[in-house]
Amino acid sequence: MPVDSFKFLPRIIGAYYKMTKREPEFPIPWTPLSRPLGKCKFGLITSGGLYHQGVEPPFDIEREKREPTWGDPTYRTLPTDIKQSDIAASHLHINTRWVLEDVNILLPIHRFCELVDEGRIAGLAEHVYSFMGYQGYPPDTNAWQNDHGPQVAEKLKAEEVNCVLLTPA
Repeated sequence: MPVDSFKFLPRIIGAYYKMTKREPEFPIPWTPLSRPLGKCKFGLITSGGLYHQGVEPPFDIEREKREPTWGDPTYRTLPTDIKQSDIAASHLHINTRWVLEDVNILLPIHRFCELVDEGRIAGLAEHVYSFMGYQGYPPDTNAWQNDHGPQVAEKLKAEEVNCVLLTPA
């Protein structure tokens, strides 16, 4: 069965990505696991623009509409036990309809809770983190690299996370 990696993107963006050949600026970071999965505590991060409705503000898509070359570099924190009805999304570059019906499409919180219950992984951090993946054109990831990324990394370390799953939007 073929997989459509661009299913949730607007068609024009999917077509652009399919036609663009781009080599990564840096090597893809990869760290082998130091222990079996069953002994790993996981953290989850997405770039899907999710936020805890009524607790934290949405990502600033109004500014992005005014300044299309800018993307909100901040992040949001969601509790692992969040109810589907408390999850909202603010992202202009993906169709969020399916995510608002089932967050696990983008951020498999409930699937990872099942893995913990089954004993297949040691645990799941109490919080998951969401960024808004679009960072302008050309992308400016300085705030991610210098501020927000290290902040989230410290929070994951404080929760004694051994492994992180990043789900890009």
